[in-house]
Formats: sequence, C-alpha cells, structure tokens
Amino acid sequence: MGVVAFDVWAADKGIAKSFDLKFLQDRVIGIDATYWIHGLNKDPLLSALGGPPLAFESTVISAVKYLQDAGLKLHFVFNGLDSGVGSDPVISSARAAQLDSEAFTLYETEQGKQARDVFMASGHWYPSALSEILKRILHEQGVPFTVAPYSALAQLVYYEKHPSQFIDAVYGPSELFCFGIDKLIIKFEIANDSQNLGEKNKMESPILELSKFQWIDRRDCLAALGSIPLNVFIDSLMLAGSGLLPGFPPLENETVYRKPYTMRNVVEMIISCGGSVARLCAQYSTDPAVKGIYLEQYKRALTRIRHHVVMTDEGDVEILDKDHAPDDAHECVGLRLPEELYMYLSRGMLRPKILNWLTSGKISIIQPLAGGDGRPYQNLVKVQLDPLRRQALSLLTEPIHRYYHSRDITTNFWFDPTYEGKFNMRDVSYPRDLLSKWNVKNNLIAGYSTEDLPAGTLSFAILSLENPEFAAKTVTQKPKTGQELLKHRDEILANAVWRLLQLRGYLNEQHQLTEWGKVLEAVWSASGTRRDEEEAALIAVELMRFELINPDTMFLGYGGAPGNGSDIDKRNAMLVSRVACLGKIRHSAKGYSGPLSRHMLAYHSIVSSVHASLRDLLEMIVTAMFLEGLVDRDRNDWADISLGLPFYQEQSCALGVLTMHFLDDLCNYPDPTSESTRAEVKKKGQEWIMHGDFSGSLDDAFRIWDAVFQGVKAAGNKLKDTEIWDEVDTWLSRRK
Repeated sequence: MGVVAFDVWAADKGIAKSFDLKFLQDRVIGIDATYWIHGLNKDPLLSALGGPPLAFESTVISAVKYLQDAGLKLHFVFNGLDSGVGSDPVISSARAAQLDSEAFTLYETEQGKQARDVFMASGHWYPSALSEILKRILHEQGVPFTVAPYSALAQLVYYEKHPSQFIDAVYGPSELFCFGIDKLIIKFEIANDSQNLGEKNKMESPILELSKFQWIDRRDCLAALGSIPLNVFIDSLMLAGSGLLPGFPPLENETVYRKPYTMRNVVEMIISCGGSVARLCAQYSTDPAVKGIYLEQYKRALTRIRHHVVMTDEGDVEILDKDHAPDDAHECVGLRLPEELYMYLSRGMLRPKILNWLTSGKISIIQPLAGGDGRPYQNLVKVQLDPLRRQALSLLTEPIHRYYHSRDITTNFWFDPTYEGKFNMRDVSYPRDLLSKWNVKNNLIAGYSTEDLPAGTLSFAILSLENPEFAAKTVTQKPKTGQELLKHRDEILANAVWRLLQLRGYLNEQHQLTEWGKVLEAVWSASGTRRDEEEAALIAVELMRFELINPDTMFLGYGGAPGNGSDIDKRNAMLVSRVACLGKIRHSAKGYSGPLSRHMLAYHSIVSSVHASLRDLLEMIVTAMFLEGLVDRDRNDWADISLGLPFYQEQSCALGVLTMHFLDDLCNYPDPTSESTRAEVKKKGQEWIMHGDFSGSLDDAFRIWDAVFQGVKAAGNKLKDTEIWDEVDTWLSRRK
C-alpha cells in the first residue's frame, strides 16, 4: 500500500505532523478499508493455515472501539471493481506460494523462528478476502461502510471534496495525493495501556489525553521537494510506482539509480525533462519497457485519476468531469455495468469477483498457498469447477443488457500459461427452467421452520423437503404483475439455497431429493447444527462427487503427512484428517501457535476452491432474483442478505492439522487405543495450542467424520472403495 518511495522519504524527512486525537472529536473520518487492514497486527502463521486470522475480529473491534471512544465517527470505504491496474495476481500469488514453500522447508527442518519470519513475509491472505470479513464485523458493530464502484481512493476524495463534505478527513495511503487531496491522516497512535485507563473525567479521558494522530499536508511536501509544481508532485508519485501505475522502468535499472531509488530521484528525473512525462519517455525510448508502452500506461492512469468513477450523493454512478473526459475513458476504467449492480455492490450484498470476470473478460485462476503442484487440485480448478464458473456468469448476464450475452471470457491458469479456456456467453445455457419454480412465500416457509431448523439454512432446505406435502407446495410460479414479490429476508435466503441445491443436482424438477440429495440428507441428519458444520456437510458431498475425499496420494513431495505407525495407520489418519479439514478449530481470539502441515494446507486448497465456487453461485442466484424482479427492492437489509447466505467465510486447515497430529502421536505408544494413552496425548495436545480447546476441537472433528461416514454409507456404490471407509471408521472408533 502507498507509494513506497514517498513513504520512506516522508518518514526520513519527518514530514508528518502529530496532533492530539481529541482534535478529531465529533469529526467523520473516511477510512480506506484496504489501508486499514494493512495497518493491523499480522498473524505470522496465517499463510501456513489458510482461512481468516484467528485474532482478526477482536483486533478490529478493539481498534474501532478505541477511535469511537475518542469521539471519532468512522465511515469505511472498500474497493469495488478492478480497473486493470495494480500487481498481477498470478505473479503475486506465485511469489507468495514460493515463500510459503521455503517457510515449510525451514519448519520441517526445525528452524521454527526462521520459518515464522518467512511465513510472515508471504502475506498471501489477500485484502479482498479480509475485506469481506471486515464488512461483516463493521455491520455487526453498526459502523457504516460503502463499497466504491471502482477505487475506494476516488470515492473518499469525492466525499471529502463534496460541498456537503460528507467526511471531514481521510485516513489512507499516499496514493490519495494523486487524486488531489490536500491533507491525509496516515496513522492513529492510540494510548490503550490499561495502567492509564483509570477513573477520570469522561470529557477528558486518558485515551484522549494520550492518543495522537499523524497527518501529512501536501503543501509541506511540495516545499520540502524544492517548491515543485503540483503537477510534478503528482507525476512523481505516479512514476515512483504504486497500485495506480507501475514504477518508471529506468528507476529499477541499477546502472541509472542505485537501489532503492528515492522520491528525490523521481522528482529530479521529471524536472530534468521540463516536467514532461512525454519527454521523459522519449529520452528513455531505447528501453524496451518504456518504448511505446509506458507513456500509454501513464496516460491511462491519469485518465482514471482525473475522470474516476464514483457513486454520487444521489446514488448515481458517474465519471467525474465527464464533459472533459476522452471518448475512450471506459477503456481506462472498465466496462459500464447496470446501475442496479453498482448499488448491490455498494451496500455489501454483492462481492466484486464475478462482476470483474464479466467486465474484464478474464478469469485468472491463481496459485494457492500449497497444493498447486498436485494433479487432483489442478484438475479440480481447471475442469471440475469450470461449469460452476460458467453457470455463475450466466446467472449474472442473462437478466442484463444483451451486449453481455455475447461477451467472450478467457480463463487462464497459473500452471498452464499457454492454455486459454475461451468461451462465449451465448454458448452458456441459462438454467431458467430449473430455477423458475422457486418462489416460495414466507407464509409457507414459516410453517415448517423451527428454532432448531431456521429458514434460510442449508439443513432446512433439504430436511424440509422430506415432507412430500411441503415439497409439492414449493413448486411455485414467478409472480405476475401486481402480485406480491419475495420480501422477507428468510424468503430470499430459503429460495436462494433451494435454487443452489437444484443447480447442483440435489433436487429434481418436482423439488424432491435426488439420490445425491438423499446422501446430503444423511450427512446433515448426523451433523451438528452450527453454520460451519452445515457448510462442511455440503462441501463433503461435493468432494465425494469430485472423488476428492479419499486417502490417495495427492501431493507428492509435500511434508506434514502422517508418519507414524503402519501404512494402514498412516492411510487411516490421512483420511480422517482430510475430513477434519472441513471443520473449524475451537480457538480464542489470539494468534495460532500450534503444529503445521503443508500436506493439510494443500488439501485445504481443494476445500477452499469448492467453498468459493458455491459462494459465487449463491451470490449470483440472489443477484439474478433481484435483476429479474422477483424480489422487493424497497429495503435496507442488503448486508444482512449477504451475511445470511451460506459460505460467507471459509475455515483454516487447523482442525485437520490437530487431528492428524493426535492420531499420528497415538502410534508412538505401545497401546494407541487405551484410555490412558488417549488421555495423555490429549493433554499433550492442549500444550500444542495454548489458546485453543484441543479436546473440544477433536470432538468436533470426530463428529464431522461420523456425519460424513453416514453420507458414504448412503452413497453406496456411487463411491469407490467404500470398504476403506468401513475399515477407517472401525479403526477410529477405538481412538476417539
């Protein structure tokens, strides 16, 4: 985040000023959400586990509360659609995966501290993923947020410069100066030492007396750089390199500038060419990275900045200064979508992922943290999940402008750079007949939902249809003009989940359970009622259908597989641990400090990919319901709809890792099945995770196993090697 050369220069020169936080009392502070996430404390083992940081929620709540207690009013702004700039996700994911590989090599050779540092450097958990978790936390805490049509930076500057001044100040990265902001808050220094929080006058609480904030004034920057013109300052920020524009290539040439180059170097380079970037590019035209390339990139970036797309105070999506915008401005920003979609995006009901696929015409499948070398994983993301991606896009495109009905889409894979899976949307069928009969109203739903089986949950969607009378009543037609639309949140969620299950083949046209639906019913009937347990059940059945829930060798050369006991012991521990990867560890809101396994992380990549695909489908199902006019749009519970849909947040592989270590360690004892041995290893396991509940987590893992095993028995000859599952279940029953 930020213009690194500028940030280093500003810190060295002491450009930032420090003021008492109380000066911001009763002020509305616009916060760039991505910058906020980068500023939070990092979980060093995050990239070793996948999933969200265990302490993220408590960290966010505490940080927000401190600022609110100090009298600040916060408004977060998130990035929306990509505008084709920033780092290539394929390249950045490959770098992160390489660092993770190096870290696991260090870990497996007992170099724990060094491994921890490299895991920390990986930084593979993308801000976009954490952004969704942050939206949930903010919504639950009652903190307002907006998702910008494109850049959060542009939206923040619009808010700050609007005549009504929706916000009083901005907290964010140094790129904001490119958008014309005058002053920028870069850091909050919160005094939260418990020793200083005694009983004092509430109007002058210790947190206000001791807390500060740092801010930078653009005028100070111009003066410190030699009283340069504003346009030179902005050009220097751009050419220094950031998410707005790659750095000017000659700056990376050590024969020109010794690394790292400084902000002063960039300014002097531009001034030497009369303040003209065009002349500068001409001067270095022999550089192949500059000739015919960089000037065009610069012009596009400048157009995006000058004519950025924002959501106005009236809810319209507009290009600023559109009277002076070039005719090809849309090529610099991105294809225009219907206003309705931007509204759903801005309210947090819809994530930008699938919209980006459509506007860019490109789906990039990036390298996971681990497992990318495994043939089963590559086949999953390239072949098995491709129909789900196409189906999600068809749900989005069918109800909108015909232009998108013939949109070309290309799919790229990091492991096969020469392959381009190109298809046209007109060749992707829209599942209208499958979905058109799911318009079930709340009066019917409420009669079958209970406190233990609430409407809108995955289990309700299947278990309610066990009743033939209810199933027959759910076959409903699209409301005609003048008829009541779907309105209640539970109506929307229930119909969306039913539509998902029918698309995935668990329900037939009469809304009865198919054979795979009965397998899913068997798993859910034996599952726990927590949301994560319900989600684990559906993912488990999906993995059965993909033939990916088994003890087969999937990741050759990866450490962290079961290593003790006989080959049968290792096989059995592997299968049970993979099933446990579907679940959630019981852990307090603190960083993880337990054992790791690259093998389990690799399997988590499989689980995560299926999880994401199901969520994508669900979001597009709901979006299509709104676009087709099936749902009442006069509402304000947009974020609640998104949060109510399953698969909002994935889990880590930590439960699989702990389960594997428990089963593996049992094999070190003469009698691995004795009660005393199991008790001793559980006691030892609690020492592995100081901030977690080891025994409780194991109970959850074994309950997931029992539920999935019921599904395997219900599947019968639909699955291969079911006798292995019988053997493993008998083996495990003596080790629980």
